[in-house]
Amino acid sequence: MPRRSAAEALQTRSAILERSVALASIEGLDGLTLGRLAGDLQMSKAGVLGHFGSKEELQLAALRRAVAIFTREVWEPASAAAPGRARLLAIADHWMSYLGRDVFPGGCFITAASCEFDDRPGRVRDALAARHRQWLGVLADEARIAVRDGDLPRGTDPGDVAFALNAIAMGVNQNRHLLADPDAAARGWRAMRTVLHAPRARRRTAP
Repeated sequence: MPRRSAAEALQTRSAILERSVALASIEGLDGLTLGRLAGDLQMSKAGVLGHFGSKEELQLAALRRAVAIFTREVWEPASAAAPGRARLLAIADHWMSYLGRDVFPGGCFITAASCEFDDRPGRVRDALAARHRQWLGVLADEARIAVRDGDLPRGTDPGDVAFALNAIAMGVNQNRHLLADPDAAARGWRAMRTVLHAPRARRRTAP
């Protein structure tokens, strides 16, 4: 019986998190009210709170789940490519596919949360900032290899490449959801390949 109860608790926690990331992508992390989640999941407020202890812990757990989904969708499939520009091009393919397929119903969870918390000190903002620094570091490391290998022009600043790719992705998310631009992901893919000095003739990964 204890094993079954532990398994059920993990299953319930996972269901809360899945609903939380979907809801927060549309209504923001502050939209994660206990009442809303309890109603959506047919649970009591105490039952939802019991899995996390506080709203802030729920927000942090939802952010970790969203980062895990982004990693699965973008980094993991791209990591098989050769380091440097080939891997950056694979990241561009999978990143635009992730945005174009609306993996989260309200668009990129991390982009939305970053806009919501960028000027709000606290643990959620710190976690978001740490995640952004880590991802920009990954992109800059790959750009550094591409410059070393001669696949990007000598003198290219790897930090500028990382900044540009991230800015393009954020722009795609905004154009897709604020302006309802159906071609936003394709535009972003072309823009990323321009940054990476790669041909733009044909897209291999559909959004």
